[in-house]
Amino acid sequence: MDFLNSLGGYINTDISLATPILLAGLGLLIINRAGLLNIGAEGTMLIATIMAVYGSYVSGSVWVGLLCAMASGAAVGALFALLTVTLRANQTVVGAAINVLGSGLSATLFRIMFGVSSEVPAIDVFQTLKIPGLSAIPVLGEGLFSHMPMVYIAFLMVPAMSYYLFKTQSGLNLRSIGENPKVSDTLGINVYRTQYIAVIVGSMIIAMGGAFMSTGLTRFFSEEMVSGRGYIALAAVVFGRYRPTGIMAAAMVFMAGIVVANILLAAGSGIPYQFLNMFPYVLTVIALAAFARSAVAPAALGNPYKRG
Repeated sequence: MDFLNSLGGYINTDISLATPILLAGLGLLIINRAGLLNIGAEGTMLIATIMAVYGSYVSGSVWVGLLCAMASGAAVGALFALLTVTLRANQTVVGAAINVLGSGLSATLFRIMFGVSSEVPAIDVFQTLKIPGLSAIPVLGEGLFSHMPMVYIAFLMVPAMSYYLFKTQSGLNLRSIGENPKVSDTLGINVYRTQYIAVIVGSMIIAMGGAFMSTGLTRFFSEEMVSGRGYIALAAVVFGRYRPTGIMAAAMVFMAGIVVANILLAAGSGIPYQFLNMFPYVLTVIALAAFARSAVAPAALGNPYKRG
């Protein structure tokens, strides 16, 4: 009975923790479907975390902070597109460079914006929004209908993106570029423009995940706070077989490892907390090993396109 009473809280925690990975995974999916391989989600999210905090601090509105984070994501996406689409640089190398840039730039911006004082400035953050009526349902009410607005937005984006990718002409054009950009070009689809838009929009969605981490989950910035979630999002895309619903399921499975670790820690299992903290990453490695071969990536993924 005690477990049943706590189940709603466990579900709530799993969904909340999965949200940044879900958003990053959805952003990566759009980029991947355009035939581009971007491993720079970690760096993009790190830059977004500090920009969201600063925007919220200056304006007093967490939503302005979110817009600042998305703007930083658009800038990073435009840089990635310039280097990989226009200049046809190695996409893996550029993505790795963005991760290094994000790590150093976010820490530097934090010191410039807030100094080295140990005092934590007050910022506006996301608050829990309970859905009237539904949030009162036993167990499921707390688990599914008592979250911050960004959680609802992230999970509503799953069916919206599924519809866009598989039910609209624009989504079909995007997927066709990821499969065969040369054929798409001959059919009149502007490959370069579509890839630019995909990278910029996808990076903005990735940045939303970073913004939620600093203004929702932790409520301020700390260095390296993304803690590998950008890489877990990469694995979620593969585990989810390049589909929004699959990415959602993968994000929840991976973050369930943290929930289980917290349960075992609270129960006094005797397992060192260092091993418990490894749970989500171990699950990620196992999932990749089990499902990587069965996941069919876009045929042109990672291959730069040159017209003519």
